Amino acid sequence: MKKIVKALSLVGVCAASLTGCGESNVSFKNDVRPILAKNCLECHQPGAAGFKKSGLAVGNYRDLMVEGTKPAGGEQRGQVIVPGDSASSTLIILVEGRADPSIRMPHDKDPLNEKDIAILKKWIDEGAKDN
Repeated sequence: MKKIVKALSLVGVCAASLTGCGESNVSFKNDVRPILAKNCLECHQPGAAGFKKSGLAVGNYRDLMVEGTKPAGGEQRGQVIVPGDSASSTLIILVEGRADPSIRMPHDKDPLNEKDIAILKKWIDEGAKDN
């Protein structure tokens, strides 16, 4: 009987590791917002240069997810974040430099490090929740 219990416990541990059980979700408040505040907020807040040019503010979740989809100066931008699809999210395209290099973000600053980009991508792929 003890062998069966040990075997089932081992199967449970293996299954949990395969499904990602125990991995922490990325939090907008604790993980994403600090990255945006450090690297993007200086320009992308009302009145700042990046906001004036793009209409995008990143100071809070609503700005990024709702207000960021509205037209800026008559030009329709579409979603900056596509929940569940970091590869199609404009934010990731810009911070990874996959668009025109002249508009890589953050503009005229050092690029985001790989760890910060990975956090942003994971948050988006997890559904870009307001958590």
